[in-house]
Amino acid sequence: MQPLFLKPVFKERIWGGTELQKEFGYDIPNDKTGECWAISAHPNGPSIVENGPYAGMALDDLWRIHPELFGNPKEEVFPLLTKILDANMDLSVQVHPEDSYAKVNENGELGKTECWYIIDCKDDADMIFGDNAKTKEELIEQINEGKWNDLLRRVKIKPGDFFYVPSGTIHALCEGTLVLETQQSSDTTYRVYDYDRRDDSGNLRDLHLDKAIDVTIVPHQDVLSAPEIEEKENATITTYVKSEFFSVYKWDVKGAAEFSFDDKYLLLSVIKGEGSLKHNGESYSLAKGTHLIIPVGFGEFEVDGECELIVSHT
Repeated sequence: MQPLFLKPVFKERIWGGTELQKEFGYDIPNDKTGECWAISAHPNGPSIVENGPYAGMALDDLWRIHPELFGNPKEEVFPLLTKILDANMDLSVQVHPEDSYAKVNENGELGKTECWYIIDCKDDADMIFGDNAKTKEELIEQINEGKWNDLLRRVKIKPGDFFYVPSGTIHALCEGTLVLETQQSSDTTYRVYDYDRRDDSGNLRDLHLDKAIDVTIVPHQDVLSAPEIEEKENATITTYVKSEFFSVYKWDVKGAAEFSFDDKYLLLSVIKGEGSLKHNGESYSLAKGTHLIIPVGFGEFEVDGECELIVSHT
């Protein structure tokens, strides 16, 4: 049994840039690369296994053909998606549906609850997180009249911040932000406002106002994250969230630290530093920007080095 190292998929976005190459050394396709789909089994961009007996297999195929690696799960599709986002410009203001709405209106797609770990951002950065409408009628009125400064809530951010973003929350990352996103495996986004930007062909991008109004939770409800910190030998474990969709942690390793999660498969992303993963006499490099899955039943393993990882599981 080996860890499953994955080759990311990159997505061009109107708001993307080159930070994914600068920060992680990725071979990005162009200078408007906005998204790294790092651990993905979504049909719009499945990751490919790079090592071991399953090398060359797409993660969605691996999930279907070898469910034992994931504990023979009940879900038909791999439920999570890990991304890194380079917001070189402001993203569109958007909102995502929950599962039941997406199933009916988006051909069986999952809903999209997500969370963000701020890897880096410019000084005095902020983001759009929620809205100020008290009722649906007020939401509709402010959207129709373009009262965006009144409607949209802005919050200050800094590196190391974490935000849980439930479906139904209006949100947008803003210019100069680099984020690791853990989300349900969904590619459904309802665009509310896009600053009247035009694409390369001079066209305004589509908005999805009827669906956005349908799914937006009014009034906005903050879900506060109170990180729990556990100190163990040579590692600090920060638990950011445990929800019905995912649990997300940061492992800050300085030295050799032991871990064991026999009953869960883990998604690991190295966001800082470097180290190695040691298991059953084998050693695997953990360079910055590496993404991998630890299968169910993997047993005890060691992370050795100085590195920070974002870790998640269902």
